[in-house]
Amino acid sequence: MRTTRRQFLGFGLKASAGLGLLTTAPGIVLAENRRPMITSGVMSGDLWTNRAMIWSRADRPSQMLLEVADNAEFHNARQLTGPDALPSTGMTSKIDVTGLASDTDLHYRVRFAALGDHRAISEPVVGKLRLPSDTPRNVRFVWSGDTVGQGWGIDTSRGGMRIYETMRQQSPDFFLHSGDTIYADGPLEETVTMDNGETWRNLMTAEKSKVAETLDEYRGQYAYNMLDENLKRFNAEVPMFAQWDDHETTNNWYPGEILEDPRYTEKNVSLLAARARKAFLEYMPIRQWPEAPDRIRRRFDYGPDLEVFMLDMRTHRGANSANMQSADDPAAALLGATQVDELIAALSASRATWKVIASDMPVGLVVADGDNFEAVANGDNGAPAGREHEIARLLKAIHEGSIANVVWLTADVHYTAAHHYAPDRASFKDFTPFWEFVSGPLHAGTFGPNALDATFGPQVVFQKAPEDGRANLAPSEGYQFFGQVDLDAETKELTVTLKDVEGSTLHTEVLKPQMA
Repeated sequence: MRTTRRQFLGFGLKASAGLGLLTTAPGIVLAENRRPMITSGVMSGDLWTNRAMIWSRADRPSQMLLEVADNAEFHNARQLTGPDALPSTGMTSKIDVTGLASDTDLHYRVRFAALGDHRAISEPVVGKLRLPSDTPRNVRFVWSGDTVGQGWGIDTSRGGMRIYETMRQQSPDFFLHSGDTIYADGPLEETVTMDNGETWRNLMTAEKSKVAETLDEYRGQYAYNMLDENLKRFNAEVPMFAQWDDHETTNNWYPGEILEDPRYTEKNVSLLAARARKAFLEYMPIRQWPEAPDRIRRRFDYGPDLEVFMLDMRTHRGANSANMQSADDPAAALLGATQVDELIAALSASRATWKVIASDMPVGLVVADGDNFEAVANGDNGAPAGREHEIARLLKAIHEGSIANVVWLTADVHYTAAHHYAPDRASFKDFTPFWEFVSGPLHAGTFGPNALDATFGPQVVFQKAPEDGRANLAPSEGYQFFGQVDLDAETKELTVTLKDVEGSTLHTEVLKPQMA
């Protein structure tokens, strides 16, 4: 039964007495320096049909005050009290708003009240989102990865991170960030001389002047990105589903690694990763559960025809190596046995027409780490070995379970491509053909293309990467990419479109569903 407007307004947490002050004008009688400021905009994410995470950040210890309504004028708005923004959370605060009506266009408004002085209230920042529907409707989302990498930061004279504005203009229902949400290992310099002789001028902060090692330095990487007006505007309108890859901590990291990088005073990567994870969870609108408070892998429905399965390819992996281990060798782990088991069970249980696997690393592209390998592929075209064993087990389970309409979306390699995988081209043949689409970078250096490993039979149907072997192209050269996915409620077709920073269509695949 659909929730009524009256029910919508009645659900949720009870408003605090102090929220009545939202109808007053505290700035008239209070000095500005007594009032908190919202420093990084607002953001929503991890939507369900009846709940959503709302996030923001203040400049001082204060309490989040939230209004939500089904109208832009905030008539009859619910008023909620969120957690305090404190130094222990990097001054961030997020609240899980429950009891919402599916398929609602939700408007929200965030303020912060100074602790001990609830008359001192910040100026408001507004956001909006559309909740998933529990009945079929058209859905559009975008995905990509890799933000502020390889020395390319925010150059306001070049419009900042313009691709976020381009994605916003597509009016997506949500954004799937496929990892490398920051580059904690990528310090910026004030100026960079580009290949054409022009000067790139980075906006600078103290945290972006060195590699991140302390918790506050990791936090500063996220705060830096949110200085960009394009990103703040995007975050206020497009819900975020974020996963992490390596650069949230340091390049190509794995648990137990000891760094040899002279830029780092702290060499213990597991300690760095613990700090990095805390900052990631603080600065992303991720729902955290008491039984698994640090979990990044998760799944969500977006209506009855779409379910997204978000992987974590960092937490459980073994060391980067030649990647040729046997299946029973723990060093071959990438997802880890538990995550693979959970994913197979979840895919088997899914009733969605389309199952999207959000993978922060590609399946068949060779991603090197010196003489070792960083992703799934090992450069050997034969039978599965090393990390390929987990993917083989997953693909076999999908095939044997007759799990239809599985699509892989990924980023990581800093160019865009469409790959089709088929057993008649593969060394390992016990799987159902599938598509993998690659996108990125969002705002980082452009590279590629990478070589393919034939173990699972990939074929390049389309790719766009720098020509003539050029590497680390600046964002201003136009090789910045995102993908757009459109689900038609009537035909159930899934249209995947690869686009560039201008929003131009580069390649389109219309995928017809296999119906039971």
